[in-house]
Amino acid sequence: MIGSDPGEAVTSSPTGTPVTLLIADDDEVTRSGLRMLLAAQPGIAVVGEAADGVEAVEAARHLRPDVVLMDVRMPRRNGIEATRQLLAESAEPPKVVVITTFENDDYVTAALSAGASGFVLKRLPVRQIAQAVRVVAAGEAILFPAALRRMVAARPLSSAEALPKAALTGREEEVLRLMATGLSNPEISQSLVVSLETVKTHVGNVLVKLGAQNRTHAVVIAYESGLVVPGCAG
Repeated sequence: MIGSDPGEAVTSSPTGTPVTLLIADDDEVTRSGLRMLLAAQPGIAVVGEAADGVEAVEAARHLRPDVVLMDVRMPRRNGIEATRQLLAESAEPPKVVVITTFENDDYVTAALSAGASGFVLKRLPVRQIAQAVRVVAAGEAILFPAALRRMVAARPLSSAEALPKAALTGREEEVLRLMATGLSNPEISQSLVVSLETVKTHVGNVLVKLGAQNRTHAVVIAYESGLVVPGCAG
């Protein structure tokens, strides 16, 4: 996941097919600016805009973008509820990247719990926002910055009880710890000296057992539950 640390590297690269993007933000100037800047980035095709959560859901249903860049504080329906609805109503929903002004916003942690794949700050350079969109679209390794660990430490979410109930195997817990450091599946494979397919199986089992929407949500649960101590991973 891309967070507030501008210097953090991103391990994925854009594919040959442009990532289709929907931008949802209630501020017209911000929305238009993001559209202009992101449309100029390689590997991204902005297919639409939305001014609130209701429009975001309707536009995503019609346009079927790969990724929705979702503001969280919007009228009629906020980004949390819009994210939850998008993920619930489709077998192949778009990925959601939350965009926010403040990294310690309660709305951000709630959106991650609702199934958002990551978050970016509005003040980040556009190239980093674009790279976050590509990373999430590709389903590749997502980095977890110190910002996420601080957020989870300060604002534990309601999914904290999921880990004790999940009955993860020792190997699955080990894989989850490595996920929390931001390692990709190939890097976890190398670290544990097991095949990539084995790692993918473990990751899939972790998500199912935790009831996690995605890797980000699984790692949040790991922090909340104490399997990984905020500030000590990565």
